[in-house]
Amino acid sequence: MLHRIGAMLAVSIVTIAGWAGPAQAEPRPATVPTLTPTPVCPPALPLTGLVAGVTQTSVTVSYFMLLVGPPCGYLPPVTVTLFTSRTDAQQWRDPVAENVSGPEHNGDVTIDGLTPDTEYWFRFTDADGRRDTYVLGGPARTLPVTGCVASTVVDASWIGGFIATVTVRNIGTESIDGWQVSWQWPGDERIQSIWGGQAGDDRFAVEVRNAPYNGMVEPDGTTTFGLLVATSRAPTAISPDCTV
Repeated sequence: MLHRIGAMLAVSIVTIAGWAGPAQAEPRPATVPTLTPTPVCPPALPLTGLVAGVTQTSVTVSYFMLLVGPPCGYLPPVTVTLFTSRTDAQQWRDPVAENVSGPEHNGDVTIDGLTPDTEYWFRFTDADGRRDTYVLGGPARTLPVTGCVASTVVDASWIGGFIATVTVRNIGTESIDGWQVSWQWPGDERIQSIWGGQAGDDRFAVEVRNAPYNGMVEPDGTTTFGLLVATSRAPTAISPDCTV
């Protein structure tokens, strides 16, 4: 009897073990993706610039890289491009001239060969050809052409002297307010009288400044002064220089 009960218990234990089935593996933890943060650029312009100087035929632009390198900044060298209207500069249309900076993060770029008395606007491009969308500089106006020329005509001459008229012409694009004409006498000439100008005291190196009433000369306009000169022999020609 006891033997039968023991056998039955053994069968029951085996049966229970069979119902339990194979051991289950522990679940793996879920994989969490690694997120790449989006770069946050500081509230500053990556690049700025200003007009540092102008001549009759050039514009110099200073640039300053405040943020260097992507994603927020630019890389040198910087290309400065000029336009003759604000609309063209806004649309990057019809550029008229450009020049490239050195490798410095801050520096100056000079663009030559420009038209006098003309307005220009500028834009920036970085080393990778990326056009800056922030800075539209200008206008920068080149200086006007200024200057004058002088010519001399001997109106009458005689033994012992002559009378001459000197014409001053404004060859610039703006009015001039004051001029000076100078030349060297080739011999013993001496000014006895002058009208329309004020002469210096040097006997050989003549300098004549405008009179109070004829210093202002419009573009392509003229004014004159006259001379009564004593000499043993009138010169064949006088070649004066004019400055403003």
